[in-house]
Amino acid sequence: MSGEALEQVVREEWGRLVALLLARYRRLDLVEDALGDAVEAAARTWPADGVPDNPAGWLNRAASRRLLDRLRAEAMRQRRAPLLVTEAERGQERATAMADTGDLVEDDLLRLVLMCTHPALGAEAASALALRLVLGVSTYDVARLFLVSESTMAARITRAKKKIVAAGIPFAVPRADALPDRLDTVAQTAYLAFTAGYAPGSGPDLLRADLAGESIRLVRVVLAQRPTEPVLIALLALMLLQHSRRDARAGADGQLVLLADQDRTRWHRDDITEALGLLRSLGPARRMTPQGAAYVLQARIAAEHATVETASNTRWDRIVRHYDLLLQIAPTPAARVARAVALAEAQGPEAGLAALESVSVPGSHRPAAVRAELLVRAGRVDQARTAYEEALTLCRNETELSYLRRRLVDLSGPAHEVPGAAAPPGTSRRRRRSGGG
Repeated sequence: MSGEALEQVVREEWGRLVALLLARYRRLDLVEDALGDAVEAAARTWPADGVPDNPAGWLNRAASRRLLDRLRAEAMRQRRAPLLVTEAERGQERATAMADTGDLVEDDLLRLVLMCTHPALGAEAASALALRLVLGVSTYDVARLFLVSESTMAARITRAKKKIVAAGIPFAVPRADALPDRLDTVAQTAYLAFTAGYAPGSGPDLLRADLAGESIRLVRVVLAQRPTEPVLIALLALMLLQHSRRDARAGADGQLVLLADQDRTRWHRDDITEALGLLRSLGPARRMTPQGAAYVLQARIAAEHATVETASNTRWDRIVRHYDLLLQIAPTPAARVARAVALAEAQGPEAGLAALESVSVPGSHRPAAVRAELLVRAGRVDQARTAYEEALTLCRNETELSYLRRRLVDLSGPAHEVPGAAAPPGTSRRRRRSGGG
């Protein structure tokens, strides 16, 4: 029970705790380590002492004590103990007063993201730092989003933090006129954070609705300051369309429910209506920046699913065309995998398999999982088993692992039936994997 409580508070409160500690002490090089030490202390003491009434407050106090200890140690070394400790304590009093009066409110997340996305860092390093430090996305999942190894991403994040400290980049709230220069990076950070929430690469959850919802709130906060910004409008539309399916993606047993099998009455129609209105307010994608155009095309793909009553009515031919345009703008491996799924629905499994050839997403199980599903549909069961086994070695999300294991067991049954092998494209059920939620 204590382990679950600790995991929940770290998942849900990490960003706010970082914000409070940074506001208090202004020491990026110390904050995350101190908070990590506090989490380790909680893991040792909560099982014996019980979960505190205010778990986040407990972590905040424990991290604060560790920060003050380190500041005192530095001050002693530099023989400036009275000055540094006094300033730290004054900062703590100011931050406590701020929290008590409610000043650290809705735009707190944006403030911290803007701090992390300082132009001196570069867009990729800034987004990675914000994802890890502010939004609490694991280093493994950040690495997965950027298609690099976990060790490579850990090194990048460490370098980014050191650069902030070495360059003396102020960890203060930027002026409002700093937002335009950081807008693309903030939007990219929100998009990646939503992706990490919508399809976590690791952990027990099929989705992290809290993280996805926080990403949407971040975009809304920025959009309130830049209400006509096409990139933000397109991004919000995309997020709302994807997020509208959150309650239907898992069954009562917590297991994955594929898109074709979801109960569409559980989709959030208010989100869909708002997203479609946002899409209508935008001009043609070709007139937008590449980043904005990519969001528009992904939103249109999501809208194809959201605007049909049943999965069998999905216009896969139009979805393939959207992916063709998307690949001209943003030729990512993930988009190529998703296009292969759409092509298989439109033209049959062999077409999808051909489109998957040479597609590689480093560290991801999705290409192998999609290949396995399509091989099953094509009647190539032995090859499908091999592909499922490959996917199982790569997958680190427990819910998806459970799904893949079930599919592999299904192939081993004595009366195995190849689902959809004789069905016309677009009509078979329980066969899509990539983007299936």
